[in-house]
Amino acid sequence: MIIRPDPEDESLLFMTQPDHARLAADLLARWTADGFGDHPRREALLLAAREHDNGWREVDDGPAYDAVSGTALDFMTVPDDVKQSLWPRTIDRIAEVSAYAAALVAQHAISIYDTHGQQSSWQLFFNDMAARRDRLLASTDHSARELQEDYRFLSVVDLLSLSFCNAWSDERERFGCRVRYAGEGIDVTPAPFHDLVLLRIRARRLPNRRYASTADLRATYEDAPPELIEGLARGGSGS
Repeated sequence: MIIRPDPEDESLLFMTQPDHARLAADLLARWTADGFGDHPRREALLLAAREHDNGWREVDDGPAYDAVSGTALDFMTVPDDVKQSLWPRTIDRIAEVSAYAAALVAQHAISIYDTHGQQSSWQLFFNDMAARRDRLLASTDHSARELQEDYRFLSVVDLLSLSFCNAWSDERERFGCRVRYAGEGIDVTPAPFHDLVLLRIRARRLPNRRYASTADLRATYEDAPPELIEGLARGGSGS
């Protein structure tokens, strides 16, 4: 779950990880740089972007609850065992459609948690993800070099979507692409799009308060009507 504070009324906007992934795929579909429109593996890349967080469905079915603080946990603060457990089912689901897309998502799982690389509690996870990636890739006609080159697209649109959903105003960078949230949208440098791109994601607005229990949080979440959060992806200075 992504949880974004709304400074206007001090409420919290809850957005699911699968919805964030769909926004990432929407951004990739509008990618015009690098000849992506004619990319030979375009469909697999779009699938990887759209489904790369499908394992969060079970977690985001109801917001994770922290009994100590009485608040919801977002995708960064849920326990490590929750994070590690969702990736095998994510990859298995995608592999039913495309082994190459699944291999890209296994690479993504390795990359986004690279700061845990020296922690013993993460070694089995990294070993499993690497083994899955290599096994899936070996079942295709594609090379490790192609996967590494293609992974850039998935990584960047993931960051662009996250920057919008979380309203990250500090500039962040992946593979030379810089992004920051500003003016209810994101500035992207260099811009991979010819035009402005409409950003749209579903959210539920909850009071920023202490919740008495998991049931209290879940009931409040389920009672909150979905709303659309919109903005624009724009080319930043120097694009």
